Amino acid sequence: MQIARTGSSKSASRGADVARAFRAARLSRTSLSDFPGPVPEDLETAYSIQCAAIADWPDTICGWKVGRILGDLVTLHGTDRLIGPIFSQNLQHAQDHCPVGIAAIEGGFCAVEAELVFVLGADAPDSDTRLAPEHALDLASELRIGIEIAGSPLATINDLGPCVVVSDFGNNAGLILGPPLANWRARLGEIEATTWIDGTVAGSGTDGAFPKGIAGSLLFAIQQTARMGLPLKAGMLVSTGAISGVHDIRRGQSARCGFGTDGADGIINVVCEEQLVEALS
Repeated sequence: MQIARTGSSKSASRGADVARAFRAARLSRTSLSDFPGPVPEDLETAYSIQCAAIADWPDTICGWKVGRILGDLVTLHGTDRLIGPIFSQNLQHAQDHCPVGIAAIEGGFCAVEAELVFVLGADAPDSDTRLAPEHALDLASELRIGIEIAGSPLATINDLGPCVVVSDFGNNAGLILGPPLANWRARLGEIEATTWIDGTVAGSGTDGAFPKGIAGSLLFAIQQTARMGLPLKAGMLVSTGAISGVHDIRRGQSARCGFGTDGADGIINVVCEEQLVEALS
């Protein structure tokens, strides 16, 4: 695995300690009161922590989430996106409109995000190839609706900035995958999504609000995973970013994400439970 340079053996050791702490907290489902070490100063260091955690995680990667970097932080970090791994055991499938169960770490962070998810039909380049967004789309075989479950043992993860988010698997705790969208190429930029929490609208938007659209998210995932030595493979998923916003959810609450004109086939229901289950009937 190609891991980003950390600058010194001391900083590499600290990064390994951070990765170990996040890994242990996630596996034991216990919260962290603070970032477990020095906060990384740049994304290169943050991705090295992420790679160290991936290397010892007891599961395989089935895809990647893409998140946004906003405002002045784009200039600071030189990018408007970040990624984190989605692990196979955290992938669930929405079926027959039954609520899908998710679990929040008590004292940690948990949110739902309505997203569009590419399914790759071919392997991506294994080097940081300068593709155009439209050429990145040629690697996709399907576009599906979905919900990213954002989650971390650290409640303040988003408040502490992109480097902290990247350090802990990009603040990802899973993906709920819905059905494919018909004629998706012609609809890019106009696909709507709305999220309800406990029956109240929490946010809405379209994929056209993203810089370079969701094709830009796919392109970023292709390039960043190649830089990490973990190139995308056929069959993998890329969840492209929150269309209707990031919405906190607590145990006992429910969420619903609808994708505009796709009607009943474009709705996914979620219930935040004490323990993770595949589906609730």
